[in-house]
Amino acid sequence: MAKLNRITLCAVCLFMLMACGEKLSPEEVALAEAKKTVQTSYEQLLAGNYDSFLEGRSGNSSLPENYREQLRASCKQFIAQQEKLHHGIRSFSVSNARIDSAQQLILVFLVLNYGDSTQEEIVVPMTEQDGAWKMK
Repeated sequence: MAKLNRITLCAVCLFMLMACGEKLSPEEVALAEAKKTVQTSYEQLLAGNYDSFLEGRSGNSSLPENYREQLRASCKQFIAQQEKLHHGIRSFSVSNARIDSAQQLILVFLVLNYGDSTQEEIVVPMTEQDGAWKMK
């Protein structure tokens, strides 16, 4: 019987710990979603999936096809330029993100790690569009 009480007590304690777990604030959820969008989009860019990269941009669905083709060409050109200047982008990481309430943006800080062992931090502004965070 004592063993059953300990198991019950452990189960109750575990349940209470789970119930008391911190919920993320709406701001924390927005930051996490924006970071994830940047992460996914830049993975697609590095993989050469330019259409998928462009899907992470705001206003993408309403672009005329000729402009979309120009954006694809710009993506290819950017990757080729980085290859020439820095032996390519080998990896990247999201280093931080913060909310810019004045402009109603989330700023995601992305560190690009180049093939020549240099790094560069860029800022990717994100805007909410139809309930999702998109690159501006």
